Amino acid sequence: MTVVKSPLGDENLKIVGDALQGALVDLVDLALVGKQIHWTVVGPRFRTVHLQLDEVVATARTHADTVAERASAIGVSPDGRAETVAKTSAVGAVKGGWTEDKEAVRTLVDALASVIGRMRERIDATGDPDPVSQDILIGLTRDLEKHHWMFQAENVNGG
Repeated sequence: MTVVKSPLGDENLKIVGDALQGALVDLVDLALVGKQIHWTVVGPRFRTVHLQLDEVVATARTHADTVAERASAIGVSPDGRAETVAKTSAVGAVKGGWTEDKEAVRTLVDALASVIGRMRERIDATGDPDPVSQDILIGLTRDLEKHHWMFQAENVNGG
């Protein structure tokens, strides 16, 4: 069933739809990873890392909504269900139990780097077929790169 007629041709719709779906899954999983670590972080930098994690979660959730709504606007049904995220996300798994602040920072740096790498691939893929979607991906990548920088700064001297 097609509810929304896309302004994009079939080939471009496939490219852009795949990019937006991949971005949605990464953002939903990044928010989940961030929240899990937020709940379990311990250590001397607990408060700083705890609050910083909430900022990443808020960014991921806001952009996930924007990405999902863009997909809907071009006629692609977004899928952010837990089952889909679990099966298709490339964000690394988080261990159970408490997470030392140093490990929390390293985990977020790695997760953000992974998501940013895939977002940059999506930016490249969507440039010609849909600059509007590309613009959304550029903006969210900018915000994720800011978080990546800030978490890396937390890790100065192996911290």
